[in-house]
Amino acid sequence: MYNEMENNPLLRLEDLVLYFNTAHGPVQAVDGVNFELNANRAVVVLGESGCGKSSLAKAILRLLPRNAGKYEGHIYLNGKDIMTLPEEEFRQDIRWASISMVPQAAMNSLNPVIRVGEQVAEPAVIHLGIDKDEAISLVKKMFQHVGVPEDFISRYPFELSGGMRQRVAIAMALVTSPNLIILDEPTSALDVLTQANIFNVLKRLKKELGISFILITHDIATSSELADDVAVMYAGQIVEVSDAHRFFTEPLHPYSKKLMASVPRLHEDKEPEFITGRPPSLINPPTGCRFADRCPSRFEKCVNEPPEFEVEGRKVKCWLYEK
Repeated sequence: MYNEMENNPLLRLEDLVLYFNTAHGPVQAVDGVNFELNANRAVVVLGESGCGKSSLAKAILRLLPRNAGKYEGHIYLNGKDIMTLPEEEFRQDIRWASISMVPQAAMNSLNPVIRVGEQVAEPAVIHLGIDKDEAISLVKKMFQHVGVPEDFISRYPFELSGGMRQRVAIAMALVTSPNLIILDEPTSALDVLTQANIFNVLKRLKKELGISFILITHDIATSSELADDVAVMYAGQIVEVSDAHRFFTEPLHPYSKKLMASVPRLHEDKEPEFITGRPPSLINPPTGCRFADRCPSRFEKCVNEPPEFEVEGRKVKCWLYEK
C-alpha cells in the first residue's frame, strides 16, 4: 500500500477546523489549516505547547474526544476526500490502515498485561484480515526494520526500556504498511542518545520503505534530522510552510525567526533569545494577526488577519510579505 503517486500530494488539508466545546466557550484548536505532503516526504509541524499540533493529528485521524464541537474542512488522501467517509469505513480503511500514529508516550499506548508481539500483531489481524500466526511473522519482519530483537515478541512492555518501547510503537504503526505515519512528540521522554537512535530508525524507514511522516514536535534541533518540509503552527493556524533547508537557514515569519533564535548554537557566540509574552487563548483568540501582540515587527496592518502569501515557493501568513 505504499504510495506511488509521485505527481500528486499524498495528503492535502484544506480549511481543516476542529473546535472543542468547554464551559467557557469553544477552544479553536485547529482553525483553517492548509498544507500538502508529498509521497516519501517528512513534514515537521513546529510550535509552542498548546498551539494545536496534537489536535491537528487527532483531526487528521478523526480521533475526536467527546467534547469535540465544530469539525469540518477537507482531508484528501491520494486525491480522495476522506472527510466524507462514514465512520466505519474510515475506521477500517483509513485509520491505522492508510494512516497510522506513534503516540507521545509509548508506555501509555501499550497494554501492560499483554505481550508486545500480540499488541503489534493486532492491527494486522484487524485491517489486513490475516490470521494470528501470519501476523506474528509480519511482526518479526517489522521488529527487524526497527531494530527490536525477535525474542522481544514474548515480553511485556514493562520489561523493555523506553527506547525499545518506542521502537515497538513504531513497529505497530508500520505493521499494516500505511502510506503515512503521524509521530506525536515520539522522543520527548527519551534521553539524547536514544532520541538520535530513534531518528536514525525513522530516516532509514523513510528511505527503505518510502513512507511519509508528519512529525509533531517543539524540538527544533532534533526535528531537523528528519525534516524535508516544515509547517509552523501558532494559535491553531499554520503561519509558515517551507522546505526544511531554507526554513532552518532563513525562516520568514517573525514567529519562526523567534523560534529559530531560541535554539542554542554550537558554533556561534550568541545567546539564545526568547519570545516575550505568552500565546493567546484559543477560546478567545485575538482578531487580526494572532502573533501581533508578541511580534517585534508589528505595524498598523496587523490588526487585520493576513492571508497566505507565496514567497519563492514558500507560504507565509504575514503582512510583511504583501507585494
